[in-house]
Amino acid sequence: MTTSRGTVSGLLALLAIVASAPLVAATTAWRPAAPDYGWSFPRDHWARPGYRTEWWYLTGHLVAADEPTRRFGYQFTFFRVGLLDRRPDGPSTWHTANLVMGHAAVSDFADRRHRFGELLYRETPLLGGFGRFPDPRIAWSRAPAGTDGTWTLDWNGAAFDVAVTDRAQGFAFRLATRPAKPLVFQGPSGFSRKGEGPTAASLYYSFTRLHTEGTLALDGRSRAVRGQSWMDKEFGSGQLGERQVGWDWFSLQLSDGRELMLYLLRDRQGAVDFARGTLVAASGAPRYLEPGEWRVRATATWKSPATGTTYPARWSLEVPAEGLTLDLVPELPDQENRSRLVRGLHYWEGAVTVRGADGAPLGLGYVELVGYGTESRPRV
Repeated sequence: MTTSRGTVSGLLALLAIVASAPLVAATTAWRPAAPDYGWSFPRDHWARPGYRTEWWYLTGHLVAADEPTRRFGYQFTFFRVGLLDRRPDGPSTWHTANLVMGHAAVSDFADRRHRFGELLYRETPLLGGFGRFPDPRIAWSRAPAGTDGTWTLDWNGAAFDVAVTDRAQGFAFRLATRPAKPLVFQGPSGFSRKGEGPTAASLYYSFTRLHTEGTLALDGRSRAVRGQSWMDKEFGSGQLGERQVGWDWFSLQLSDGRELMLYLLRDRQGAVDFARGTLVAASGAPRYLEPGEWRVRATATWKSPATGTTYPARWSLEVPAEGLTLDLVPELPDQENRSRLVRGLHYWEGAVTVRGADGAPLGLGYVELVGYGTESRPRV
């Protein structure tokens, strides 16, 4: 993810880009993110009712176990979108306070194809919901219409297991992860500011490097895969300010053992309105970066033939004090996720290769671009 799914992270992202937002009762009293939140793990991996939006977001790079040159990128996100700050009174199990939204994508670098699946249901016993600690199931949902099965996010005792299937889009994956490095907070004590306003913040943590293995099926052909992932969890109730319309979010796993997370929130004129970052040392210790400590500049663009939206498509990134001068190159130009369920919702969520100034490979990453195009604006 990212609120940030990056930038809000992300998924940060994206997500609560949901047009269901107007359904929220005007009297609902959402809990704001606060800097003195009392974290409790593993309990806080589960849903945090009372906050309006929440997401669990994984991205990663995978290789076929029997063909290491065959590479893929993947995204998996569950969103909890609050309709009410508490479940309505009454004995019915069909009363609901939340929506369950799921996004998943696979980029096949060899076939140059990006596939995107999605679902959106009310939280009800037959459609989807959120588990309670210590039940291993954190979130689940029926698969998209026309597909048998479920999408699931489970706690395996150390990290997260995910399962996705989408018959119409021709992909499925089942992945297990385990941490290569400990959890880190994105911002002091996990309080991640997104602006100057009192509610412009989320509660945000990451597993920046997860060993990953499992199976990936494309058009009915299943193969064993392995690789590494990044996981974000964010929750809050009002991350974006009135002038903010979207974000650029970066998660980079460098070959020297460090990770870098950056987000830039944009205003209506496209200028950077607010920005923050975290550099995670090889030891796992985070260092929080102020905007003046790093620079990112788009060096190319790509225009979607499907939506007409123009996105940044390559970036130069510098963190001088850390000796980093990086070139971020998309693995595929078209990694745009286009919703068929929420009108006007589209965003670019893509795998990138990290290179040095001399072109040498220095790592892998993911970039999320939200709020580009006149019809795509997040509501978080």
